[in-house]
Amino acid sequence: MKLVLFDCDGTLVDSQHVIVAAMTRAFARADLVLPPREAVLGIVGLSLVEAMRRLGEDDPRFPAERLAELYREAFRELRAEQDFFEPLFPGVRGVIDKLAARDDVVLGIATGKSQRGVAMVLGHHGLDGFFSTIQTADDAPSKPHPAMVLQAMAATGAEPEDTVLIGDTSFDMVMARAAGARAIGVTWGYHTTELLRQSGAERLVSDADELMRAIDEVWEAVP
Repeated sequence: MKLVLFDCDGTLVDSQHVIVAAMTRAFARADLVLPPREAVLGIVGLSLVEAMRRLGEDDPRFPAERLAELYREAFRELRAEQDFFEPLFPGVRGVIDKLAARDDVVLGIATGKSQRGVAMVLGHHGLDGFFSTIQTADDAPSKPHPAMVLQAMAATGAEPEDTVLIGDTSFDMVMARAAGARAIGVTWGYHTTELLRQSGAERLVSDADELMRAIDEVWEAVP
């Protein structure tokens, strides 16, 4: 049995606008200057407190935990607004449908989102029940620690060589390789192609059609 794990933000859904908006509100409420947009998107995928620590350049005086709470508060507010939307990237729904129809594949998610956040995304896009294992920041240490992938493999009975993680950040690639899994980087997300390659991506894909081919190719290739 093959296990295909997806990251969420930047891989399945384009969350950049709402993430930046929530960060803007959080930093404003803490009377702090928001880092550049590139820096904010660069920490997408990490758990919230770890993300805030990195934005604060690991300064022990930086209020990472307070900012994480302010971000959660802002995100809840934005979710309640009418124009809140985290769209699926083009072609992603078709990839999920094709993989879900295969007898030799189970699907999972490994994300820095909370379980509640993932449930909201899946429910909005009619994807409830497609994923056999959902590993989140609620359940494991922050990426790039391999725990999410290890837990997903344990939950589904998949072997490392039969597991592939699909993500858009260096954190995803490092996490997958640390767990002994395969790693595919998508270039439509928040980290650069070069960073994905340097972090261990076996394949880099730029659209959904390439992704379907790459999934089979990494299993056919000798590790």
